Amino acid sequence: MPSRNVVKIDIPNTFYHVYARGHNKGLIFRDDEDYRVFLNLLKRYLDIIIINNSSGRPYANLYGQIELNCYCLMPNHFHLLLYQINEHAMTQLMRFIMTGYSRYFNKKYELSGALFETTYKASIISINKYLIHISRYIHINPKDWRTYKYSSLTYYLAKTPPEWLQTKRIIELFSSPNEYELFIADYEDYKYTLDDIKHELANK
Repeated sequence: MPSRNVVKIDIPNTFYHVYARGHNKGLIFRDDEDYRVFLNLLKRYLDIIIINNSSGRPYANLYGQIELNCYCLMPNHFHLLLYQINEHAMTQLMRFIMTGYSRYFNKKYELSGALFETTYKASIISINKYLIHISRYIHINPKDWRTYKYSSLTYYLAKTPPEWLQTKRIIELFSSPNEYELFIADYEDYKYTLDDIKHELANK
């Protein structure tokens, strides 16, 4: 029987928490280049500008079909918060990302076989009020979340986000970036709401 959230319910105009980890909990990011390659793959398929391959042919472009709202890349797993506009866009994006990254990783480290434990897991966020709490769950995944380089948090607090990262749907739920930062740092509220959102998380 497939594990929870491996079998996807594919619905347009819906938020999803997406999660995948390395095979046997192994590392999927070993150095800074690995993180950058993964982020560049997200840019390749989600940027407003169509990107061509080395032969001059355009890669598939999913801008306007699906949005990346939050992300956090950890050494042996990753979290994404996606808003799927068009049906099947999430399936396309994750296939492109995970296949492309697996090929890169196995070639670089002279490996073969599956990099990821399973196909990605995706959980529908059924209640909009959970969105801000799931964004916090994603952003404080690292212990050093305030300074962590491989999450989208910096684009919520200071830097202007690139076109391939859509922070607006979350940040507009707050009066200012400072209010969002205070919300992120409110660990007591986080502990209180964690039980409420567990059933919305792909990795639970």
